[in-house]
Amino acid sequence: MDLRELDRRTLLVLDKMVAGVTAADLARPTPCAGWTLADLLRHQVSENHAFATAAREGSAPDWDAGVLGDDAYAAYRASVEDFLDAFAGDAVLERQLTINHFGTFPGSIAAHMHLVDTVAHGWDLARTLGLLYEPDAEAVYIASKLAERIPDEGREKNGSFAHSVEVPADASPLDRFLALLGRDPAWWLS
Repeated sequence: MDLRELDRRTLLVLDKMVAGVTAADLARPTPCAGWTLADLLRHQVSENHAFATAAREGSAPDWDAGVLGDDAYAAYRASVEDFLDAFAGDAVLERQLTINHFGTFPGSIAAHMHLVDTVAHGWDLARTLGLLYEPDAEAVYIASKLAERIPDEGREKNGSFAHSVEVPADASPLDRFLALLGRDPAWWLS
């Protein structure tokens, strides 16, 4: 399965959630420490545009330049389209892309990184809005393969991920993935 197709399918799940966000929802706290829903959506808009810029130009000068404006959904949707358009051609998978402070990788790895971000932030959105989250099982599996390779040490240096957390042995694949990224799968219950 093409990672880009898994990401597209996951982005469609997120799209339905973001489409229902109201102005009042934007102040809600999220599982991302210190972030409101507006902060989370602005982060996603920033990341989508930055990945797209990196795909087109090899790197992006700013990974935090996203703006929601007066219509958070329109800003989000435009960023998704930008990302999907930039990663549509097969040549991007071989191109070397500098991804934020993480380094330079083939476009195929960058696409994998974006999938991790999409699956994780889909859960963040769902928990924030009190919605059920059912991402594509293959997307969770593939995203987990990269998340398993992220070392716990040094995470606090750049703030990209929290330290992994323990989950029960019978945890679902999604819960195991979330725990690898430092998220508490029970967040909305706490």
